Amino acid sequence: MTRTRLTYEDVRMSETLHTDSGARLPRQVADAYVDDLIAIDPIAGTYLGVPACSSELPDFSPAGRAASAELARTTLARLDAAERLPGADSDAERRCARLLRERLTAELAVHEADEDLRAVSNIHSPAHSVREVFPLTPADTDEDWAAIAQRLRAVPAAFAGYRESLALGLDRGLLGGPRATATFIDQLTTWAGQDGDGDGERDFFGEFAAAGPPVLRADLDEAAAGATAAVVELRDWMRDVYAPAVVGAPDPVGRERYARWSRYFNGTDLDLDEAYAYGWSEYHRLLAEMKTEAAKILPGAGPWEALKHLDEHGTHIEGVDEVQAWLQGLMDEAIENLDGTHFELAERVKKVESKIAPPGGAAAPYYTNPSEDFSRPGRTWLPTMGQTRFPVYDLVSTWYHEGVPGHHLQLAQWAHVADRLSRYQASVGLVSANVEGWALYAERLMDELGYLKDAEQRLGYLDCQMMRAARVIVDIGMHLGLEIPADSPFHPGERWTVDLAQEFFGLHSGRPAEFVESELTRYLSMPGQAIGYKLGERAWLLGRDNARAAHGESFDLKAWHMAALSQGSLGLDDLVDELSKL
Repeated sequence: MTRTRLTYEDVRMSETLHTDSGARLPRQVADAYVDDLIAIDPIAGTYLGVPACSSELPDFSPAGRAASAELARTTLARLDAAERLPGADSDAERRCARLLRERLTAELAVHEADEDLRAVSNIHSPAHSVREVFPLTPADTDEDWAAIAQRLRAVPAAFAGYRESLALGLDRGLLGGPRATATFIDQLTTWAGQDGDGDGERDFFGEFAAAGPPVLRADLDEAAAGATAAVVELRDWMRDVYAPAVVGAPDPVGRERYARWSRYFNGTDLDLDEAYAYGWSEYHRLLAEMKTEAAKILPGAGPWEALKHLDEHGTHIEGVDEVQAWLQGLMDEAIENLDGTHFELAERVKKVESKIAPPGGAAAPYYTNPSEDFSRPGRTWLPTMGQTRFPVYDLVSTWYHEGVPGHHLQLAQWAHVADRLSRYQASVGLVSANVEGWALYAERLMDELGYLKDAEQRLGYLDCQMMRAARVIVDIGMHLGLEIPADSPFHPGERWTVDLAQEFFGLHSGRPAEFVESELTRYLSMPGQAIGYKLGERAWLLGRDNARAAHGESFDLKAWHMAALSQGSLGLDDLVDELSKL
């Protein structure tokens, strides 16, 4: 008999097997949690490279979410016992235990506040997880494609479970934001191939299945058609039932919900007012640097006038295939130059692929990590948003962030040293602010090392930095309704609204209007995530400065980088402390 997903009874059986194996230290508890999580979240299994997960999807219904929460509670109880065992106080066990407890506690806080029942976003929702897992599913053999056909047939049940959660949220008055709802409906329309733009694009699932082998053609086409029908059904329900019900609901979440989400994404209970002030201090610092670089490009012009000039007259890459190849070359060059000088890279870590993102997603580039065995390499993804002409200033530091030495070097190194850590620390225990902070640190590192070769590339880098500072300002400011400082050149003394946030972000970014629109929707539907870039970077820089001060002239940056990248995930609570000791 074929099942579309595993049940919680499978997890209970797995727990029994783990419990019967005897007392376990924290790292063993953490890895047992990963095993149990995969049983109820096959998407997590696919990211890890577990072949048995390729045919299944999670249960996104309230019952499925309850099972995930129960697994977290059970694991925390097992961790309590593990921490009392001899050997649990070693550095390796202590770091893993702290991460596991912090992560599961933060996840439970989100679940117990019923945030699962209003998970509507333009980038981070169960529906996005379903869509994004297909390009990562193995597709090399007929057997792989047979599993994909099963996973396609699981899409209707997965979407139905998600809709059941949203419907319960409506019943309880727990509403997603109107702005994210409207954007999500548009995205579903694109996924269904019904956006009417005349570009000849097929529906997402049909297009994906079309690459399968002829021997499975009929099966894949039928399964893809069913998945697309589920997209249309969800889109129609969102449009006809959900959207009218959330009209007038606030997009900002308020201080209590924001603090909960901030803990989830950053691994610490932040002083949000201090973080807001830090965002403004970075804004003023970066603005001064941007003015200096802008004057080199277009004398007498301001930063964003100079960036608009570069949009028209700066260095460009023409063509989608051409930009994909150019980005691949940029990463290959970075690996060749940095390996042996500022990093010491294993051969399997050196492979990373440049990809073009499928249409119908958010505007921001992103990275997907390699599978545990590296059979699927790390990949960067560029959403083209219909463009065929790409300014270089907007890409160089971004690909240092997404690829090398940013996300790829960190997450691939975690996978490489997973046997020395725990499987949990190297994968599902990820803390967003840690990885985004490293990636922003990586951009700064390349600037420090002289890889931003001219004013054009350096202004683009500073524009990226300014975007992250603006994120801190508007994300905290609009969700908490804070006052704009008196020394701000923008609406001093007023309180943030969504409209003011979008205007401010647009005025302080070289990116097009559709990107700004997408970003604001992202911040509204993922409160507290966007601030982790700058706050995480601050933690990485402080840890490096402390380590350099402790070692003096003997400080070895390459050794520090490799030690820092080999300690696995940490929340910002622990990151500075651990980095300072290296």
